[in-house]
Amino acid sequence: MGGGSRPGTPGGPKTEPSPAGTVSEASELKIGAKAFFEKDGEVRQAEILSIRDMARRQNIQRSAEDKPIEGDEDSPLEYEFYVHYVEFNKRLDEWVPQARARLDKPVLFPKKKNKAPHAAPQPSARDKRRKTNAGTAIGTATPGTPQTPDATRHDDAVYTATTAADSFSKEKEIEKLRTSGSMTQSTSEIARMKNLNVIEMGQFQVEPWYFSPYPIEYSYTPVLYVCEFCLCYYDNRTQYTRHRGKCALQHPPGNEIYRKDDISFFEIDGRRQKTYCRNLCLLSKCFLDHKTLYYDVDPFLFYIMAKRDDRGCHIIGYFSKEKESAENYNLACILTLPQYQRMGFGRVLIQFSYELSKAEGKVGSPEKPLSDLGLLSYRTYWSEVVVEHLIGFDGEISIDGLSRLTSFTTQDIMHALFNLDAVRYYHGQHCIVLSERVIDAYERFRNKKHRKIDPSCLKWSPKVFSQAELRYL
Repeated sequence: MGGGSRPGTPGGPKTEPSPAGTVSEASELKIGAKAFFEKDGEVRQAEILSIRDMARRQNIQRSAEDKPIEGDEDSPLEYEFYVHYVEFNKRLDEWVPQARARLDKPVLFPKKKNKAPHAAPQPSARDKRRKTNAGTAIGTATPGTPQTPDATRHDDAVYTATTAADSFSKEKEIEKLRTSGSMTQSTSEIARMKNLNVIEMGQFQVEPWYFSPYPIEYSYTPVLYVCEFCLCYYDNRTQYTRHRGKCALQHPPGNEIYRKDDISFFEIDGRRQKTYCRNLCLLSKCFLDHKTLYYDVDPFLFYIMAKRDDRGCHIIGYFSKEKESAENYNLACILTLPQYQRMGFGRVLIQFSYELSKAEGKVGSPEKPLSDLGLLSYRTYWSEVVVEHLIGFDGEISIDGLSRLTSFTTQDIMHALFNLDAVRYYHGQHCIVLSERVIDAYERFRNKKHRKIDPSCLKWSPKVFSQAELRYL
């Protein structure tokens, strides 16, 4: 028995197994429980994240610690549950009425933690002598006194509880942006519930996928109105209509660096156009799960793709790029707005990022890790471009040669080749072999009409920033 503990002495909090069973009424379902709900004609298991009154939607129980919702004696209470479907993406989270709950199916309730008193380890004879000689308590963390595993676990729990809320302060996040150059990947900051119902931009209405930190007075409104030119947001149609009558902006507030047909690209410096770039980040957070946002847009350049018509240039999507990247990333964040997805615009954004890398004379790669949709888009693009160069090349070529032709990193090229199952070991060396299946797939792709970037229409030169310009305030 290490640490001086005795048999039967509790060494920490105990947890009971999650009780599973059926319920007879929807009121018995609790936050954190996993129940079954009907979704698109199927019965799926989902975790309950919040509960609200169906008639009075402001009456919400957001956490298990909140007071349960109570109804009036005259009218029965009807519930709505905000659920996350198990093993499905968070973009499918939604409010469902209690009529879609399958109460005949088993319900898995959250585990209950028994807060057992933490037993202090029994001091050894050597520790007693140390206490007598030095006059120091055993539990005190002195530099020369290592703590026991139990005491360390207890102190870590207290430390984590006191610093969890402060671990993502603005100052620390800005410092992280400057050192690692990321506007992504901070899962502990992300809220689990969507706070917007519908976003209206121009002639489109889209449903957000994820939480976005818009001001609280704009959250949980029926419709959030976003100006498609300046990206200012309003929760009232009258205010939005008044703004549209006064807004003189008809294109993103930056330099137009590419134009062909009806597609244009604008380059925007996050330091010069802070309001627009912050509004853009707020909007993109609605459709990107792991995007950290603390309004520090100074270290980034934003490239906006827009579609031109007689009314102006309407934003389709964008990608951001660090002004100075230690890892040679050519893209930090990429998004095609949902109303323009599945039209080939994502591929155009990716191709444009590599055209900028070619103009700089560098190889580039997107910041890792990628989102699920981002990985699929990049993997498809890498494979198509690599196969196109291999089929049209006569002679021998190496991975480094492909990297110079495409501006892809060697790691991304190998990822594409292994995804195509094109790497073979032959006569003591690795070779690239394209199967008939890969060639047929490429021929089908080539016969389709795709939007492509014309490098001759790119009017851009790499920016060189001074130390003063890179010293963000």
